Amino acid sequence: MIPPSPARRRAHLLLCLLAALGLSFAHAVPASAATASTPAPAVVDAVVEEYREATGLPGAAVVLTHGSEVVHARGYGTTPAGDPVTEHTPMAVASLSKSITALAVLQLAEDGELDLDDAVREHLPEFTMADSRADRITVRQLLDQTSGMSDTEFASYSRGRSTLTLRQAVADLRSARLAAEPGTRWEYHNPNAQVAARLVEVVGGRSFADHLRARVFSPLGMDDSTTIDTDLDLPPSAHGHVRVLGHAFPADEPPGFGNGSGGVISTAADLGAWLVAHDNGGRGPDGTRVLSEEGVRALHTPSEVSGSYALGWSLGETASGAPVVEHGGDLLTATAHQALLPDSGHGVAVLANTGSAGGAYSLAAALVELIDSGSAPSPPTGTAPLAVDAVLLALGAAAVPLAWRGVRRARGWALARAGRPWWDVSARLLPYAVPSLLMAGLHEVVGWLFRGRDVAWFQVPYLFTSFWIALLAVALACVAVGAARLVHLVAGRRRSRPARSAT
Repeated sequence: MIPPSPARRRAHLLLCLLAALGLSFAHAVPASAATASTPAPAVVDAVVEEYREATGLPGAAVVLTHGSEVVHARGYGTTPAGDPVTEHTPMAVASLSKSITALAVLQLAEDGELDLDDAVREHLPEFTMADSRADRITVRQLLDQTSGMSDTEFASYSRGRSTLTLRQAVADLRSARLAAEPGTRWEYHNPNAQVAARLVEVVGGRSFADHLRARVFSPLGMDDSTTIDTDLDLPPSAHGHVRVLGHAFPADEPPGFGNGSGGVISTAADLGAWLVAHDNGGRGPDGTRVLSEEGVRALHTPSEVSGSYALGWSLGETASGAPVVEHGGDLLTATAHQALLPDSGHGVAVLANTGSAGGAYSLAAALVELIDSGSAPSPPTGTAPLAVDAVLLALGAAAVPLAWRGVRRARGWALARAGRPWWDVSARLLPYAVPSLLMAGLHEVVGWLFRGRDVAWFQVPYLFTSFWIALLAVALACVAVGAARLVHLVAGRRRSRPARSAT
């Protein structure tokens, strides 16, 4: 899972400043079941289509539930291959997978196979770290992200596809240390859920995919759902897009491992049954129970340390102050979001095949507002991102003729500086290396902007496509001009040596 969209937008603004240098909460009375209402399917369709038209969202699938019923499920737009998106189109749910992993763990707890406050190593001896404090990490701390594990100590994303199984995901942690004492600090870290999924495999005695199929998906009638290990396992319908200048371009998801933390593939129709189970005390649409009412409440009860993050779910509020139990999911080419409104018994899930702003989160928020207040907010126009993209790409394009001009004049530049000391010439050439250095370390800058999250170098073009293209153009232009000047400077000094020797 990559950093959430709001943080990504803030980072985009700061990165735009780098590019330029390089060339009341007003709460009403909480909503109640009496004020929230179920919108008509035609109204939902109109909101989604208006949103897609305003943002250029290529494809989305939406489901609304109320109590024990799926009210509306439908797909909109197309997949990258051009096929229509329907309510039965398998798409990536990304970090919504953490909610499903948490439920699978609680099933084992209710079976008496483990206790949430047991040490993980009691049931998963293979889980070891280069930190003795890891022996005290509990099952609950994995699920509520308070284990003390952190991106700052273990670069889970930039490892790419080096990890291929849940067993390997756990083994990779052997050299990692903790960033905090277990149970003292909340920090979102994907390996927490990967270790939890491996725990399900070992305690349950079968693969994680088989366990979910037998204990979660089949009982709820989620027949089109499964879980995968890496990006290579994504079905064609789950591929997504990146956006440049308001247009969506098909793109493969970059290398990564996600089982347990972000590997579930599902559909809007299947997520309808999933949401019903959470609003219906652990029972699916046909009454089949997958978890007790107490277990569902435990899933939605936040950690005292985090204040808002529960077991694979997060607590928030609507604009009117009504409680929302939700979780988002972000791949680099796809997004997802799920939300429950416990006061009214409504549920919403959105799957979108773009990883940029204008994806699932904003659309889900609009549908939640539609349920909560009876009217949806106006969709974002996308004007500001379009203008930023245009400016950045224009800067990148301008670097090409400037580089051509600089290369052609490199000989004259070198002649004008003949005889000057090397330190003086080096100081004049050094600024041309800055864009390349920024290019090489840009993922570190982005990670810092995302408050220490691990960001791989190959993620940056997906996160900030226009900025990356512009910076690449500027970096190549600077390399070309700097190299031409250096070549002419060295050649000129070599020619001058025989002349000095003859005298």
